[in-house]
Amino acid sequence: MTDRTKQTTKVTLPVAGMTCASCVSHVEEALRKVAGVSEVSVNLATEKATVQYDPSVAGVADLVRAVGSTGYEVRRARIVLSIGDMTCASCVSHVEDALRGLDGVLSASVNLATERATVEYASDAVSIHDLRRAVEGAGYRFLGTAEDESPEDAIEEDIRRTQEARNRFRYSLIPGSIIMVLMAVHFMTPVVIPFYVLFTLLLGFPVVFIWGWSTQRSALRAFRNLRPNMDSLIFLGSAPPYVAGIAGLWFPYTTFVEMATWIMIFHLLGRYLEVKSRGSASQAIKKLLTLGAKNARILRDNQEIEVPISEVVAGDIMVIRPGEKIPTDGEVVEGESAIDESMATGESVPVSKKRGDGVIGATVNGRGFLKVKATRVGKDSFLSQVVKLVEECQGSKIPIQEWADRITGYMVPTVMGYSLLTFGLWMIFPGFFGGFIERFVFLPWVNPALPHLVLAILATVAVLVISCPCALGLATPTALMVGSGLGAERGILIRKGEAIQTMKEVRAIILDKTGTLTKGKPEVTDVVPFGAGDEERVLYYAASLEKGSEHPLGEAIVRKAQELGISLAAPRNFEAVTGIGVRGTIEGVDVLVGKPEILGDDKLEPGTRAKLRELQEQAKTAMTVMAGEKVLGVIGVADTLKEGAAEAIQELHRLGLKIIMLTGDNRTTADATARQVGIDEVYAEVLPGQKVEMVQRAQQDYGMVAMVGDGINDAPAIMASNVGIAIGTGTDIAIEAGDIILVSGDIAGIASAIRLSTATFRKIKQGYFWAWFYNGTAVPIAGLGLLHPMIGALAMALSSFTVTMNAMRLRKARI
Repeated sequence: MTDRTKQTTKVTLPVAGMTCASCVSHVEEALRKVAGVSEVSVNLATEKATVQYDPSVAGVADLVRAVGSTGYEVRRARIVLSIGDMTCASCVSHVEDALRGLDGVLSASVNLATERATVEYASDAVSIHDLRRAVEGAGYRFLGTAEDESPEDAIEEDIRRTQEARNRFRYSLIPGSIIMVLMAVHFMTPVVIPFYVLFTLLLGFPVVFIWGWSTQRSALRAFRNLRPNMDSLIFLGSAPPYVAGIAGLWFPYTTFVEMATWIMIFHLLGRYLEVKSRGSASQAIKKLLTLGAKNARILRDNQEIEVPISEVVAGDIMVIRPGEKIPTDGEVVEGESAIDESMATGESVPVSKKRGDGVIGATVNGRGFLKVKATRVGKDSFLSQVVKLVEECQGSKIPIQEWADRITGYMVPTVMGYSLLTFGLWMIFPGFFGGFIERFVFLPWVNPALPHLVLAILATVAVLVISCPCALGLATPTALMVGSGLGAERGILIRKGEAIQTMKEVRAIILDKTGTLTKGKPEVTDVVPFGAGDEERVLYYAASLEKGSEHPLGEAIVRKAQELGISLAAPRNFEAVTGIGVRGTIEGVDVLVGKPEILGDDKLEPGTRAKLRELQEQAKTAMTVMAGEKVLGVIGVADTLKEGAAEAIQELHRLGLKIIMLTGDNRTTADATARQVGIDEVYAEVLPGQKVEMVQRAQQDYGMVAMVGDGINDAPAIMASNVGIAIGTGTDIAIEAGDIILVSGDIAGIASAIRLSTATFRKIKQGYFWAWFYNGTAVPIAGLGLLHPMIGALAMALSSFTVTMNAMRLRKARI
């Protein structure tokens, strides 16, 4: 809560990571050092810091940074707001400035195409009412939070807005067409139309002030807040000329009512095309929203009942018949079938599922009968998470967009200033401009014979209505919307928009071996006993000890022993030696299992070394088993390469990338695996804590680097890379760290992700080029008097439509 009754402000910040009184003193000391802070109180029990400070000297962001400098963290919250009445890039910067101006808001990013604002703030420091006041104070409509809006509501709202925009344009065409006919008869024939000015005023009024009222209202609000936007330019090009035309009822002079009417008509056309194309651009995410099942059949008290999907809870047993959609994520408890997972992974081949296998909600059951236990429902389900990730990407800003938004924030005031300059120059140098346009009399709309004041007004209005900051505002978000939706359909989820721009600059790809190149389910291939021992004894000691381990290699050994029916003992004094192996006691015997290094060179006989080398050369991980003082034998474990791994590496090579494999295996085993798939460079014998160091090494050698991984210990390396790519079949922590997620786990998706990123960024650059080229050439030409305002209004309407349609061509990209 914030108390603003005094000149100082009190704010309470939730602080994470404090464990003792020493932590409290560290945080208090750091906060007291912030200029403007007068009082600090940190409570360990509630994990909150209460700070009294002078808001004219410091802000909440300064307090958050101070806490962060001590190694602790202020808990942050994120909320997505729906904003109405935004029309151009200027509106985006106005809303962002208003939100960022709130004490407690750490970042705010507004997306014009989705009309949403993503706000990150210090928890408890900002309320939803503060955000609402900021948005409405800037002159825009606060439509609630994205969480308040159901998928059906979003689709219905989109349809409603498209229909409204279409109707406004269609209705305006009726009086507009009559005005055009009257104007042609009045000016191009000897026929004199009585009360011509009155007729045009009556016909133009509903166009300019009824169907165009939303534009006029937005402009007036923007002027009141001293924040002119795109609508402000249309207002100046339509309302003043119309009002001035009223004087034509009494005085015989040239009126501009016809021009004002058609400027608004073309503006309404542009609005309709823009809304319609935006809706088409977001088609992919709407398609995702409608994929989920509406109902589910579940077992309650041994009775099969049908309930709405919203009533399914985790633990319910769902009954799925052949051809039906799986209502939500779950685990198969009975039956076998093949599931069509193409909506999630982009793979058309059905995937076999049996008892114990996980299934994804909204995928389609094949010919088998299944009973599935619901595990993730509602907003925790896979489909909801995919939609959330796509929306996060669409709500993020890439570096080129942040730069463009800063520039376009000044565009409307600049255009207004240039229009005043245009009028002034035309009035000061009538001879120069009159003589200039006489060279272009072949253009039907250029008429040097008009009074000079009329020519100056026409040039000024043309400058106002031809500029199009909305084209600049739509270039990036529309391309991101289409690109992220296309990726989601193909099993490629882009979490962070900046990955789009960075990915094209990546020069090397680092692949973690286990779970990325390989299936991540190693199997025991060889058990080689030494001396008088046998395979069962070797497996008994090794598997009994590995029962205490969670490592995939250990699990493979345990699984093999269980398959052979070997009874295992409980390990004691279990100890894991990170990256090397395990040790412990089995029935009073000291046992070591792991890489040869765990034994020491003095324990390895020549025969043991030879067998280890033989297994390693076959790309198998060789583990020695020692009981007491004797080496019992060697176990070979192999993690099968994923199907298509070699082809995927070849495709990455064709894209000109250097491919690096990172593994904890010894050099011989790692090199053997690398040869099988065509890896360029190998980082072998890497301990989990060294992965970040390997990423940094690759960055020094090659520049921009992408890291691909799936495990918990891959997460720091994924975050340290320039672009982190997480395998969707991996751990939640790795997925959370990734900028891009490959849902299917197929590394062939890496090349697809690169092509998607390249194609999306190409569309972004094309959009910006067209928008800047259009504004940079059309505005000066209009200022010279070579474009009639009505032509300028039509060009303006088509420019944003062109940028949006160009982005939509991305759907045809071959990724």
